[in-house]
Amino acid sequence: MKSSAFFAVMSVAGLCCAAVSASAVELESKATRMHLLELYTSEGCSSCPPAEAWLSKLKDDPRLWRDFAPLAFHVDYWDRLGWRDPFAAKQWTARQYAYSARWKSSSVYTPGFVLDGREWRNSGVPSPSGESPGPLRISANDDVVTAVFKATSGDNKPRELHVARLGFDLQINVKAGENSGRKLLHDFVVLSLDTAKMNDGKAELRLSRGGAKEAAISRRALVAWVTEPGQMEPIQAVGGWVQ
Repeated sequence: MKSSAFFAVMSVAGLCCAAVSASAVELESKATRMHLLELYTSEGCSSCPPAEAWLSKLKDDPRLWRDFAPLAFHVDYWDRLGWRDPFAAKQWTARQYAYSARWKSSSVYTPGFVLDGREWRNSGVPSPSGESPGPLRISANDDVVTAVFKATSGDNKPRELHVARLGFDLQINVKAGENSGRKLLHDFVVLSLDTAKMNDGKAELRLSRGGAKEAAISRRALVAWVTEPGQMEPIQAVGGWVQ
């Protein structure tokens, strides 16, 4: 369950790079690649709070939504220890296992980081990418998202669009398991993930919505990324605040 090494917390500050409103969102990446940084975590793992604390500090990094977009997937395989993580989902566990299979690994662990589809154990924010796949733009009006990806190569071959809704400033009083008695703060929590086929560099999808427990979430973001069909490695990503 526990990662063998963890890292020093960085002190940084910054702003997002997109102008948005509560009902309408326009987000566009640069032509250079935006990194997709995934954290696999669980409230049932005593090693996860330091990782999540580090991730939370990225809210104030000036490179957020410009050079990288973080996501926190809460897995459910530690729920058996006596505490059910309210943000965990079987599909997030399946996603981590899918990565593990691609890396020919026989196990998964938390906290576990993935950077652009590869296992990542570094101790700092990823450096800006030198790749230039082309800009990705999304428009969201309520639950409907449209996307346009203009590949630098000029091709319009079929791809897939993935859009995640994120929740922030989520506080949970854990009453059992390895973190029993602790009050945990979560950011960049994946609340839903939807996928659609892209044709001629364009796609449209309707976002899945959560239950009543999400109504009180006051700070949210959207992250979208493009992959080859059936693949997990992102070609380009974009993200930003929605409220």
